Amino acid sequence: MSRASVDVLVVGAGAAGMMCAVEAGRRGRRVLVVDHAANPGEKIRISGGGRCNFTNLGCGPANFLGENPRFATSALRRFTQHDFVKRVDRAGIAWHEKTLGQLFCDDSAKQIVRMLVDDMAEAGATLRMKTGVDRLARSGHGWTAGLSDGSEVRTASVVVATGGKSIPKMGATGWAYETARQFGLRVTDTRPALVPLTFEAGLLETLTPLAGLAVDARVASAPGEKTRKAAFNEAMLFTHRGLSGPAILQISSYWREGEAIVAAMAPGRDVFEELKRARTDNGRQAIHTALGHIVPRRLAESLCEREGVAGNLADVSDKALRRLDQAVNGWTVKPVGSEGYRTAEVTLGGVDTAALDQQTLAAKSAPGLYFIGEAVDVTGWLGGYNFQWAWSSGWAAGQAC
Repeated sequence: MSRASVDVLVVGAGAAGMMCAVEAGRRGRRVLVVDHAANPGEKIRISGGGRCNFTNLGCGPANFLGENPRFATSALRRFTQHDFVKRVDRAGIAWHEKTLGQLFCDDSAKQIVRMLVDDMAEAGATLRMKTGVDRLARSGHGWTAGLSDGSEVRTASVVVATGGKSIPKMGATGWAYETARQFGLRVTDTRPALVPLTFEAGLLETLTPLAGLAVDARVASAPGEKTRKAAFNEAMLFTHRGLSGPAILQISSYWREGEAIVAAMAPGRDVFEELKRARTDNGRQAIHTALGHIVPRRLAESLCEREGVAGNLADVSDKALRRLDQAVNGWTVKPVGSEGYRTAEVTLGGVDTAALDQQTLAAKSAPGLYFIGEAVDVTGWLGGYNFQWAWSSGWAAGQAC
């Protein structure tokens, strides 16, 4: 058995792990990064449609969820989105702001991966792919790790950066959580987040004609015992399984089974008043045609059928118009579930932040053990926030490990 000695063993060559390795290496630490995948940064590579939504200009603690969402404040303030943008600029990577502060590469997400891999090499960190950790144990004042290639590594610090359980086809596992529990750290309940929501068969059948239709919407969580109030103004997409699109992915992080969501599909518009005015101007117009000037025609036809409203505007009562108004801007619907980790962009929950030092991400009860990135109970909104948490938490741990 070959044995090696390093200062820092980083487990996970994703966004947080590589960032940490760069920072630790720049401090003169001997760093080894291992990952069971074939290539580093695979989640970076596929993100943002292949262009990587690498941060958000409006990123702040308010954009994160967790038992203690303020936990992220220190790391986010010490290494900000603007700091990461400076690194991207120095690497000569062209980027653009798409919407709502979201920054994307002009060319390819592979440029971000290449930047991090090059920075690790320059900092002296060693990267070993197709290599996992089979066992981890305390050893004196440090740690001993048995690797999957049969070798053994002794290290002063271990940084767990293996992410959560989202997108298992890319090799995601719960190893970070198992490791945390092994050394006495609590792990909060975990669930898929930033994920499409699904409906029961009967409701799906009525919505089948709408599959593929997208509308700009305001989607809110219906107040409930388990739900924190939230609302998002973004696109909503009808699918063959239920609902998707940015607004739905966002609200999925707040939604819980048994509770409803409320969608306004013409936000900011008084549907009742617009239809009433149309009735005065052109009473011979069909109600679904008039409603089709406010929402997409397919949706208008579906809503009129669902509410039992038909005929010309002149024949439609105020009461019926109010029902359509409510159907458009107060659609309350109860999903039965989500599409799960298979399509979830992140995992909600993780290693309890109460067990970690806010400045360094070190485990309070296990000296030399660190948890960063998605493995921690810090989950961001859709739009580059989770990558910024990866950069910030990786940077913070890299200053201390």
